[in-house]
Amino acid sequence: MLSKKQQKWIKEERGQGELADYKPWIKISDISSAGRSHRTFGHKTRRTHHLMSDLELAAFLVLEWSADVTDIREQFPLKYEDTQQIANSMQVKHPSIRGELHIMTSDFYVVTSNTLHNQFAIQAKYSKDLNNPRVIEKLEIERRYWQSKGIPWQIITEKDIPLEVQNNIKWLYPESDSYIYSDIELKLNLYSEQILKNPSNSIINLCKEIDNAYHSELGASLNEIRKLLAQRFFTFDLRIDFRKLKCSDLNVDGTKCWGLISEELRYVSNQ
Repeated sequence: MLSKKQQKWIKEERGQGELADYKPWIKISDISSAGRSHRTFGHKTRRTHHLMSDLELAAFLVLEWSADVTDIREQFPLKYEDTQQIANSMQVKHPSIRGELHIMTSDFYVVTSNTLHNQFAIQAKYSKDLNNPRVIEKLEIERRYWQSKGIPWQIITEKDIPLEVQNNIKWLYPESDSYIYSDIELKLNLYSEQILKNPSNSIINLCKEIDNAYHSELGASLNEIRKLLAQRFFTFDLRIDFRKLKCSDLNVDGTKCWGLISEELRYVSNQ
């Protein structure tokens, strides 16, 4: 039997909805996380996401960065009738709290624009936890649950997300939805020209030189490049720490750049 708290959550329609209307099954205020918890705004969903650990935050940021991902639903509940049946077939105990049935969750249920795999589920676990037999039992229940739905499911650990990738996305993420200035074409021409002229120079040094040449506040050019990178006017291998980037590491996606510029100029002209 479900606890009164879980019955209340069902009435609150937790675990239902999509994008901004989705309500996670578990919120940070409901549980004491084993690690550091995070409330993070999602640009794709336009709502605050409830993430229970640093690993969940890292996974969320990678999902947010992916151009294919269109919706991210964290703390996604599994139908307890199904998980109970799976546990019985495995002859293992279904998760419970103080003798009351505990509804299982996947850390993320993800919707994408990819026609071959337009949805998948993720469980984020620290690698040390995978040595616990009980954790493995619960993961197997979850795996079989999603298999029965025909939806891909996978486990990710901290080993699957390089620290450089995490740091780069954390650096870029705050600017990924920021305003693109009206003189974007001039900025792109300036930075593209300087980047091509100075392939062996570091991005940080190049930005300092540009600031000095144009008598700008120190850090102004780096902040502009950060915005251009965050919105993919320039791209680079996320496995390279942004503090070590050289000009030769940056690529310009011309089609995307000028398409976005046209779109932005249309927006400005209609205001």
